[in-house]
Amino acid sequence: MVDFVAKAALDVAIAEIKNAPKDDVAIDMLCFRPGFGERQFPHEINLTRAGGITGERWLKTPWMKLPDGSPDPAIQVSILGRRVHDAVRPDPQKSLHPGDTIIADLDCSDANMPAGTLLKVGTAVLRVSGVFNTACVKWKARYGAAAFDWVNTPEYRPLRLRGLLCSIYKDGVISQSDIILKQGIADVELS
Repeated sequence: MVDFVAKAALDVAIAEIKNAPKDDVAIDMLCFRPGFGERQFPHEINLTRAGGITGERWLKTPWMKLPDGSPDPAIQVSILGRRVHDAVRPDPQKSLHPGDTIIADLDCSDANMPAGTLLKVGTAVLRVSGVFNTACVKWKARYGAAAFDWVNTPEYRPLRLRGLLCSIYKDGVISQSDIILKQGIADVELS
């Protein structure tokens, strides 16, 4: 049985989360999800604008689609700040990894990473989307109602505790321990 972290303990973590590095950080962990509930932790992943993460379920079963029914590229890659990850999942042996593509010690706040921010990661470039990650019912089941409510607390919303959702702006390869570097802002998606 999983012991969920109480909201009071999560609230205490906010000060540390706010002090996360703003840029130039190494990837701590890579993950991709070939199917529902499945996790793989490769040393590197291949990203393409057309196909997302090679082997990931986004292309076939995305949770968000465009009006034509195709997968929405705004959710191709997710980045979760390591300090949030560690706060909600203090014992990784007792709970499933959240499934975010990248875990990194990064300030994911709207002030630091507004929509349109370009991130060079390995040979790829990601673009922070305007889609706010509110977490899902699986987050609530895995980490508890307090963790779900915490990431959606109005006063914490600008911190984007549940992390960033990104589109792939430039194809490339991302490897474990690659550095994430901000590259400015792109106001529009490439078509």
